Amino acid sequence: MNFETSESPNKTKVMMTTDTYTLSTSDYTNDYEDSAPCPIRETWRFFRSFAPPAYFIIFFLAFVGNVLVVHVVRRYRRSRHSPCSYSLTDTFLLHLAISDLLLAIILPLFAIQWIKGWVFGVAMCKIVGALFSLNIYCGVLFLACISFDRYLAIVHAVQTGWRRNTCLAQVTCAVIWVCCLGLSAVDIHFRTVTTLPSDGSKVCFVQFTPGTHLKWQLTMQLLNLTLGFGLPLLVMLYCYIRIFRALCSTSSRRQKKRSLRLIISLVAIFLICWAPYNAFKLTDSLLMLEWLLRSCDLEKALDIGILVTESLGLLHCALNPLLYGLVGVKFRRELVQMCKVWLGSFGLARELHSQGSSRRTTMSFSSEGENTSYFSVMS
Repeated sequence: MNFETSESPNKTKVMMTTDTYTLSTSDYTNDYEDSAPCPIRETWRFFRSFAPPAYFIIFFLAFVGNVLVVHVVRRYRRSRHSPCSYSLTDTFLLHLAISDLLLAIILPLFAIQWIKGWVFGVAMCKIVGALFSLNIYCGVLFLACISFDRYLAIVHAVQTGWRRNTCLAQVTCAVIWVCCLGLSAVDIHFRTVTTLPSDGSKVCFVQFTPGTHLKWQLTMQLLNLTLGFGLPLLVMLYCYIRIFRALCSTSSRRQKKRSLRLIISLVAIFLICWAPYNAFKLTDSLLMLEWLLRSCDLEKALDIGILVTESLGLLHCALNPLLYGLVGVKFRRELVQMCKVWLGSFGLARELHSQGSSRRTTMSFSSEGENTSYFSVMS
């Protein structure tokens, strides 16, 4: 969780979040019409009752799903002769799963902060805050990469030989990691641990340089809105619309319906998870710019709304394994083979394992065909 402070002659505001660009008001005294402080006890109670169970549930779901994806991908890679021998989508899928897994692992630390305060020290505060920002950015950018790869493969029918050389995808992923690491440097530099005067709780928060707080805050929120939502959404919309139009001229009516349902599901779930959060963040930015009239009701609505919608956005890292992994026929087959091996190690399903081991796939496990990889229902 992240607490940021800003001061002016008329107000003192403490804001709490998990990341550098999420703001929630936890304690503020404003020069409103009645010159009375806004009540925050009820909001604070809601935070402490909602955040811990929400973060632990997201952690469990995301951890299980993404660990499965990583194991299946790595198992498939070990069956190949080279790390650069399978599809670009599989490479992006692996990096997406790693990013979501790293994000999930740090959520229990923020949940504990709501219960006991930050007890992990300043160094861990900086590391965890940087990991949170890093993986939020990386996750959505890898989603955009997956959609763009599918666009090239299906709409433009990029040659198989070029697409199977995933060393290019590895370079792309490395560039994304490095760029997002640069963005997360804000947390490493500005994060610290402080004690709240209200109840003595220690919190991990971002403390910007006095006099530049508003500038930094608006800059980070603009970057989050652009790189963490707007740009990936535009890429996904463009690529998936073009993909569906291309499939309409080559697929059967049944396949068109299934393809359309899949595309709508991918875009709709991304919007449902991240659009509400970014809408609240945009409202918060307008409030900081004083383009909206401050009030206790609006502050409380923003506090609760940002926390709830942020949790909804984090849930997306638990849904990605279902949307981008299990939807693939080859992925499911590889997962079944892996489960048979696990069962066989306990003396179970040995006959099934022996039958399945002779049918090892030689294609991308996220695909049914090279030109319809990951959109397996379209083949």
